[in-house]
Amino acid sequence: MSRLPYPTARMADTVEDHFGETVPDPYRWLEVTDAPETVAWIEAENALTERWLSAVPSRDPIRRRLTELWDYPNAGAPFERGGRWFQFRNPGLLNQPILFVMDAPDAEGRPLLDPNALADDGTTAVPAIRLTDDGSLLAYATSDAGSDWMTWRVREVATGIDREDVIEWSKFCVVAWRSDGSGFYYDAMDAPAEGSEFLDESRTPRVFFHRLGTKQIEDELIFATEDEPEWLPGADTTDDGRFVVISIARGTFPEQQVHVIDLTDPEGSVRPLVPDFSARMAVITNVGTTFYVLTDDGADRQRIVAIDLDDPGHARWREIVAETDDMLSEAHFFGGRFVCHYLHDAHSVLRVHELDGTFVREIPMPELSALGVWPLEHAMEGRAESHLTHFRVTSFVDSGSIWSHDLATGETALVRPAGAGIDPAAFVTEQVFVPGDDGTRVPMFLTRRRDIVPNGETPVYLYGYGGYGIPLTPAFKVPYAVWIERGGLLAVANLRGGGEYGRAWHDAGRLAHKQNVFDDFMACARWLARSGWSRPDRIGINGASNGGLLVGACETQHPELFGAVVPEVGVMDMLRFHKFTIGWAWTSDFGDPDDAEQYPWLRAYSPLHNIRAGARYPATLVMTGDHDDRVVPGHSFKFAAAMQAAQGGDAPILIRVETSAGHGMGKPTAKVIAESADKLAFLEAALGVVERDENAAS
Repeated sequence: MSRLPYPTARMADTVEDHFGETVPDPYRWLEVTDAPETVAWIEAENALTERWLSAVPSRDPIRRRLTELWDYPNAGAPFERGGRWFQFRNPGLLNQPILFVMDAPDAEGRPLLDPNALADDGTTAVPAIRLTDDGSLLAYATSDAGSDWMTWRVREVATGIDREDVIEWSKFCVVAWRSDGSGFYYDAMDAPAEGSEFLDESRTPRVFFHRLGTKQIEDELIFATEDEPEWLPGADTTDDGRFVVISIARGTFPEQQVHVIDLTDPEGSVRPLVPDFSARMAVITNVGTTFYVLTDDGADRQRIVAIDLDDPGHARWREIVAETDDMLSEAHFFGGRFVCHYLHDAHSVLRVHELDGTFVREIPMPELSALGVWPLEHAMEGRAESHLTHFRVTSFVDSGSIWSHDLATGETALVRPAGAGIDPAAFVTEQVFVPGDDGTRVPMFLTRRRDIVPNGETPVYLYGYGGYGIPLTPAFKVPYAVWIERGGLLAVANLRGGGEYGRAWHDAGRLAHKQNVFDDFMACARWLARSGWSRPDRIGINGASNGGLLVGACETQHPELFGAVVPEVGVMDMLRFHKFTIGWAWTSDFGDPDDAEQYPWLRAYSPLHNIRAGARYPATLVMTGDHDDRVVPGHSFKFAAAMQAAQGGDAPILIRVETSAGHGMGKPTAKVIAESADKLAFLEAALGVVERDENAAS
């Protein structure tokens, strides 16, 4: 194999001084996505990638199988508001799921909101919705071309007609209706300068109340922290409609403050429930002025406490549900009881407790499965006043079965079986525990065809994330299923930095300890190579966003461990990530490159800055979207250009830039299938599963 003719990427003489260290940044011009020079480079790179992939004989069969397998009826958990039932559904290959309204949870119903009608190419998505308590009005947000920016509108459920209300420049927001349906609370930021929507920093959101029938400019400011631009407040209303709960985060730090507005109080003053950033705090429900809160205060794996708004001092908190050995990931208040979602070694366990904390029962779950969110709202749905709850279950071979549980009788029933056209009995999932470099026990799920046995040659798709306290749990993805069907082994690693085992597990993989995440992932790769399953040149690694950083760091540290690397929308420049859009918020996990003490952590693993000229890197396919305004595409552009210039071997370094696409949210099904086919075809060719036909690419 000969070195590819990579497009020319100009090397500028840009340098920066970081605490006495001079750091070149020759490809900084690639940060400007729409500059003519950048556009020309993207077009040339995409053309090269297309030529390379067109010579992979399995590409078309993979795309056909992805399309065939994707074409199955899929649905979210049904939920009730005011006697009406609602459910998201996709009959198969629609670019976006449709929201239906029904008379009963198992009724056919009628379409209420079809995002596919909003854009011909399917690139307008609905990232969030919220219904009034009586089910008469739907607030829904739209986003275009994968952007995080949201525009809210209001639709009448009975007529399907939109009202004139429009709310713009919202991000990472879910509105909260007043119980009387007169309006809703939301948060919004200042409008960015025209033309800079995908680059400007996103700071200083404020909480407003929008009264139906009025203009956004007339909305009432409810809460703001102008002197703390990195505080991110969000509003919700309590089940009884009496209180507005304002939770405040500092960027992506895990701790929250909680403040409360009593809507029966003529003064409307904001009262502190938890006035400092001492712990994670999530209000579950209230009974009068007693608030039930999920927290890791005094409980690494979380517990439920009761806090009295009239006497909220920490010394007066009452423990309701104590910490256990399992991670209490979330808790709901349904039918007068707490339904607690635990993670036991990264798979789901459901337990019911009375309001006073008394254990009632465990809700049965299939083995090695998890609550699966699709596509909006929650994986578990219910109401405070109703005994009936619905939840969606997924595994690596269960595409999403829907179950119900009656909290009064304890009866659990399968409502809707999984619809994907695979036979779960033909596959097997097991969990192994890999010893990390420092002795840490790292869980990893392995899924394969039942007839595949260890022979040292199995191609492996190794996936990881390891950040922000976010757990990886068993989940069905069509590309996973196709990989497994074709004889590959799927390995999903639960790394430190995630949320599988609570605060200490997260802390062990962030800030000064971020290297532990990479070490855990590389330990999993080494285990796969020595366990009899595979060998390094048959192991491909993949991750997205923080997971893109993960695989980029592992590749630049130990390229000999892998045969293929696919970083998607990755954070690759750890010295400038904080200068774009919401990147400033990520210092909670990464650290601050402008801090003299923290800079060395980031410099030590920054994928862009640890590329070594002349090193032999494995085959690499960098993937990003031209409208990603969360992890701006400049990260991927600069990394790909630097890798191509440094590559000392013959393995290809390619980049695939999707147009009218962002960080992944709301990406049309057609685009997801196309990029999934390219990813799997690349992995098969790079790992030697198939041989490319060079003549086909000429």
